[in-house]
Amino acid sequence: MSAMDLVYNLLVVLHLLGMAAVVGGWIAVRNGRTVIAPIVWGARAQLVTGLALVGIASAIKDDDHTVDTTKIAVKLVIALVVLVAAEIGTARGRRGQDTGNLLDVAGGAAVVNVLVAVLW
Repeated sequence: MSAMDLVYNLLVVLHLLGMAAVVGGWIAVRNGRTVIAPIVWGARAQLVTGLALVGIASAIKDDDHTVDTTKIAVKLVIALVVLVAAEIGTARGRRGQDTGNLLDVAGGAAVVNVLVAVLW
């Protein structure tokens, strides 16, 4: 295993942990209607590690690291929806405002992103 493969695999682990934080946080606080810090940090981690993974996969250019740009564009848009919903929900919660359905938008969109990643 090359050093680049090790970095790539570590980024995959961090990417999956970010997803677990968003989806797990959503399930954990579903009734409380509050966007909690792990959801926000998980969404941030998903975006940053996802971009890094695409960059590394593009640089490696072998059969194990191919990039489907259309799929990546769809996943990026969904990841941005998750992040924006989480950030706005957290900000509103800190101000004591109603967060509406932002928790469900963040969690549901994260699940959709997983489905796109696996089923596409």
